[in-house]
Amino acid sequence: MELTQIAKRLEQVRKTNPLVHNITNVVVTNFTANGLYALGASPVMAYAKEEVAEMAKIAGALVLNIGTLNPKEVEAMLIAAESANANDVPVIFDPVGAGATTFRTETARKIVKSAKISVVRGNAAEIANIIGEDWTIRGVDAGEGNGDVASLAKKAAQEIGCIVAITGKEDFISDGEKTYVVRNGHSILTKVTGTGCLLSSVVGAFAAVEKDTIQACVSALVSYGVAAEMAAAQTEANGPGSFQIEFLNQLAKVSSEDIVKYGSVGTLGEEKQG
Repeated sequence: MELTQIAKRLEQVRKTNPLVHNITNVVVTNFTANGLYALGASPVMAYAKEEVAEMAKIAGALVLNIGTLNPKEVEAMLIAAESANANDVPVIFDPVGAGATTFRTETARKIVKSAKISVVRGNAAEIANIIGEDWTIRGVDAGEGNGDVASLAKKAAQEIGCIVAITGKEDFISDGEKTYVVRNGHSILTKVTGTGCLLSSVVGAFAAVEKDTIQACVSALVSYGVAAEMAAAQTEANGPGSFQIEFLNQLAKVSSEDIVKYGSVGTLGEEKQG
C-alpha cells in the first residue's frame, strides 16, 4: 500500500468532514468526540432508540462500541445498524471486553451475526472470543497472548465476513485473503483510557470517505499510529496525562509529509517503511 495514498485519504477526511455516528461507552465519549474533531471529522453521539435509525441514515459511518453496554443500548445498536445497512453506511464494531462475561460475549456475537459489519476492530482476545477461540482476557483489557495474531485476524475475517483489525504492538488487518501489518503507534497508548475506542471511531471516519474498506482501515491505523509516535516524542518526560492532550494536538497536526516519512505498513512479509 502506497503511503502517499494513505496521506491522500487523511486529507480527504479533513476536506469532507464526515459525520461519524457513535454509540459508544460512557468512559470515552468526550475523548472520542475531541479526537474526531481534532482529526477533521464530525462526531455525533446518539443513543436513544427513537432516533438512532434516522441518525445512522445520514451519517458517513456508524461506530458501535460495547464498553459499558446495557440492554437498551444493545437494542439501539441493532436498530442503528439495520438503518446503516439499508443506506450503505459502513458499520464499525468495537467488541470491548468480549470474553470477559457471558453477556458481553453473547452481545458481541449477536451484533456480528445480526448486522452487516464493515470492520471489527479489537485486541486479540476480543476477536478470538467472538469466534470461539481460546484466548485469555481480564476485564476489558487483554494481553496479546501466545497465539498467531496474523492467522487469527485472517480466520476471524473469514468467519465473520468482514475486515478484521487486531491492534496491539503490531496491527494486523485482514479481509480473509490478504493481511496487512502496520507497525506504527506507541506503548503509552495503553496507559490512556479510550485510545482504542477512539481508534475505532477514526476507522469510521476513514471508511466514510474511502469505499475500499481495507484500504480505509489500514490508512486509519497508520495515521493514528504516526500521530501517537509524534505525541509520545513531544511528551516522553511527562507521562500519560501530557501525552493524552498532545495526542489530540498531533491528530490535528499530522501531515501528509509525516505519513510518508514515518508510516510503516505492508502485506505480511513485505513490510514497507516510508
